[in-house]
Amino acid sequence: MRGVPRLAADGRRRGSQVTADSDSPPAAKGSAPRQAAERSGSQQAAERSISRPAAEHSGSRPAAEHSVAAPAADCGVIPSTAAGGLLDLGLGDIADRDAVCPWNSDNYGLDHDRAGAQDYYDSLGTLFAGWGVDFVKADDMLWPYHEREIAAFATALRRSGREMTLSLSPGRAMSLERLDHLRANAAMWRISDDLWDRWEDVEAQFARLAAWAPHARPGAWPDADMLPLGHIGIRAERGDDRMSLLTPDEQRTLISLWCLGRSPLMMGGDLPTSPAETIALLTNTAVLDILRSSHNNRQVIRDGALVAWTAEATDRDARYAGLFNLDNHPTAIRVRAADLGFHRAAAITDLWTDETLPANGPDLSAEVPAHGCRLLRIDQPATNA
Repeated sequence: MRGVPRLAADGRRRGSQVTADSDSPPAAKGSAPRQAAERSGSQQAAERSISRPAAEHSGSRPAAEHSVAAPAADCGVIPSTAAGGLLDLGLGDIADRDAVCPWNSDNYGLDHDRAGAQDYYDSLGTLFAGWGVDFVKADDMLWPYHEREIAAFATALRRSGREMTLSLSPGRAMSLERLDHLRANAAMWRISDDLWDRWEDVEAQFARLAAWAPHARPGAWPDADMLPLGHIGIRAERGDDRMSLLTPDEQRTLISLWCLGRSPLMMGGDLPTSPAETIALLTNTAVLDILRSSHNNRQVIRDGALVAWTAEATDRDARYAGLFNLDNHPTAIRVRAADLGFHRAAAITDLWTDETLPANGPDLSAEVPAHGCRLLRIDQPATNA
């Protein structure tokens, strides 16, 4: 959470909480040691800010998804990087008591017109750098949009002497007017509120990613939220301990859309207790190639329940197409090849089933299940063919 704890600022408790997660560029890293998903017990633990006693972390580097206690509050005064010493200020002197998180009232925001606010965030950056943190997720930054908080937190991480990726959350009612400021201060930012294992949550991301994906670029990634797949809900804000309630077709749709939209992939389930089918979704290298090696990713058709996306491969002479059926019933989709950006193909392959589709003719036809998709690689013919 941004800012300082209310009780500390009001003089009844000391300690501050900020969520720091491990590193994840826009690629699936389910087995990497630094990946927050492998350490987490659930989507809630991996992403949401959960308060845990500082003693739980005593003697070792905190697990990345935990809230942490910052010494700046424990010592009662604010370290000053500019002065090289301590400011004669407490948390109450920099708290903005009118800025309270609407869904978690434990924290005040900071008053950035007061001396010490930037120094406080600088002290957190120094602390995280000393721990060897790679990825920091700052919650309660985007709704409403806290422009000065974001800039101050980003400045603190840059001053820390360690490269750290900054992720911002949550993305309710995100405006593209904020794009330049987001790019200047963060590596990724949420474009929606929390996403859960409900079809309506996944379906709503089609419009959001259609708006934001064309603006994605290295170091600046619109984030469609974590993947509520596999074993989730172990300590969830919503629902009981469960396997994802998304159907297999809905799960393939989610991964396909996230990859075509180049959203960061961050697993929200518990990998060791997730089924083999979930692991297969996360480790399909042909699908992940879209995330890693494509550009000009965009929605090209939205007509009723039909949605089509395309992208161009950067590592081969090919392009990608995603045909999505948002209807509650299976349907036969037929689109013109030219509407997907090609006229001829050497081969058309479904990346989920490895099925080869007919590559001749002006049309492309496919049966698509309810809430499902056909994710296609369209290999181009040789130039001398």
